[in-house]
Amino acid sequence: MKITADYIFPGNGSPIRNGIVVVGDDGRIEALIDPAKESKPGGEILKYRGIICPGFVNTHCHLELSYLKGKIAENTQLHGFVEELMAIRDQVSEQKRWSAIQLAEQEMIRNGIVAVGDISNGNTSFYQKEKNHLKYHTFIEVFGLEEDKAGQIIERARELKNSYFRSTRISLTPHAPYSMSEKLFNLVCLEPNDIFTIHNQETDGENELFRNKEGKLYNQLLKFSDAIKDWQPTGTNSLPSYLNRFPKNKRILLVHNIYTSKEDLVHARLFSDQIYWCFCPNANQYIEGRQPDYSLFTSEKCTIGTDSLASNWGLSMLDELKTITEKNKFIPLEKLIRWATFNGAEFLGFDELGSIEPGKIPGLNLIEDVDLENMTLLKSSKVRPL
Repeated sequence: MKITADYIFPGNGSPIRNGIVVVGDDGRIEALIDPAKESKPGGEILKYRGIICPGFVNTHCHLELSYLKGKIAENTQLHGFVEELMAIRDQVSEQKRWSAIQLAEQEMIRNGIVAVGDISNGNTSFYQKEKNHLKYHTFIEVFGLEEDKAGQIIERARELKNSYFRSTRISLTPHAPYSMSEKLFNLVCLEPNDIFTIHNQETDGENELFRNKEGKLYNQLLKFSDAIKDWQPTGTNSLPSYLNRFPKNKRILLVHNIYTSKEDLVHARLFSDQIYWCFCPNANQYIEGRQPDYSLFTSEKCTIGTDSLASNWGLSMLDELKTITEKNKFIPLEKLIRWATFNGAEFLGFDELGSIEPGKIPGLNLIEDVDLENMTLLKSSKVRPL
């Protein structure tokens, strides 16, 4: 099959005007042709209006929380979100959770998502993932502030990991720098992972906790565990306080980054060249009513996530890109597409995804109703998998 559109965005290169993609019966890319440089192939070429890009890679989702759609209030900030989540998360039957997970996965597929980095605290989502409708890397999220319980927490997490159907696509990872005892954090970082992910600077209360041992997040943590009373502030923001606990030679995904400063970013650069920054714009808006300063990250390896339906109105990567575009038109569409495709595939290690080039099977998305003159997304832009 040969298809073309106004532009082909390969994911890892410049857009090609009227580019032609040759696709095999198994979805594998056989050729990507620039008609300005090469002769057109013979035979019928199917023409689309809009742009064609690789399938989207969602690097941060909580599929198991899909049953909480619409059940948690907006603009609670993180401390309020956590409080509401803990109050209602055990009030829904297992059957309703499974049903919500199936519907959420179907929504992602309809929205052109081909792979997901998914956070799990239990095995609720394992059955659906085993059906292989999407490619998943599952992160077993570990947390606990009591130093004396670190050993049993890590053992329970390992048991859950060992019950997964694909041992190469699951790993243990820390939840957040404020929810881990020092011993537990160190144990997780000793795990034989290629990749780690962690919630980073999602709320200003995280930085307040590390700087001064005070703030709304500190007060919320006091309700969960007396162990936080032994917390030792570092006098600096959270990121420079914990990042050096990770192995330098592993890929690390920092998620949210709403309150990450220029100085924090410099610290991360000096620590490792394997840092990836994940943005979940709509979840940020839902919980904190605020976005990161995207201008700080234009030279970084960035990815996009949808977070969960507990903290978002839907599971659409295109909607996430539109939210960024609305107030950050200085970020080229080419870069946004790279964040949503190639960078995510690179971080998760899905080498066959993320870019339109011979030998890969990335899936193809058509994005319609795009401002092609200014090369930018519109509120009315929509995506459909081809």
